Amino acid sequence: MFVSEFMTTKVVSISSDETIARAARLMSTCNVRRLPVIDNGELVGIIGDTAVREALPLDTSTQGSRGMASSLPKMKIETMMHKEVVTVTPNTTAETALAVAQENKVGALVVVDDKDQVVGMVSTNDFIHRILNPMLGKGKPGTRIHIYDCSTNSEIALVTALIEKHDLEIVAIHVDDCVDQNTRDLIVQLSTDDPTEFIRDLTDQGFTSKVRIRRYWPVP
Repeated sequence: MFVSEFMTTKVVSISSDETIARAARLMSTCNVRRLPVIDNGELVGIIGDTAVREALPLDTSTQGSRGMASSLPKMKIETMMHKEVVTVTPNTTAETALAVAQENKVGALVVVDDKDQVVGMVSTNDFIHRILNPMLGKGKPGTRIHIYDCSTNSEIALVTALIEKHDLEIVAIHVDDCVDQNTRDLIVQLSTDDPTEFIRDLTDQGFTSKVRIRRYWPVP
């Protein structure tokens, strides 16, 4: 998966000569936590809600967002923004983008094209919704089964053969590194509400397994 497949393309930005009050209003109105700072089409910085909160007068803590924004000092964005912006391109892979975000300890990345023009944003939530949730089978029916110490090609091939034997479909599958037991386990979500026979076959083949209790969130 590439960044272009899950980035937010409707980017709300601000210029460096705008005020913190304006940034607060934009964040509140557009429900965003970060604003790329763009001057004459050039990305010059980024400002987040933390910086905006730090600029709030102390006596506005009990006011609504509109009241807080109107009480802000007329401080310019350029005085509070981060000038070092971490960026990726639309063709960056999801795993690379996540690594870049983690290495730089940022919660969002600005996406720029080959002309350094801002074309999108990706945040931690985007990675969760588009990568982690599908891997965990969120919003999909079925039963998740934890198969312990099962990660080699031959072991996984044996499990998939049993899945085919019982005419089941794989909804989601991944290998999980179990730090506590120093093993690599197979987590598989199958299209059934009753995996009893499948689990019995797993046991007969020498595997230890357990049905994972999960909350099923239907897709809206």
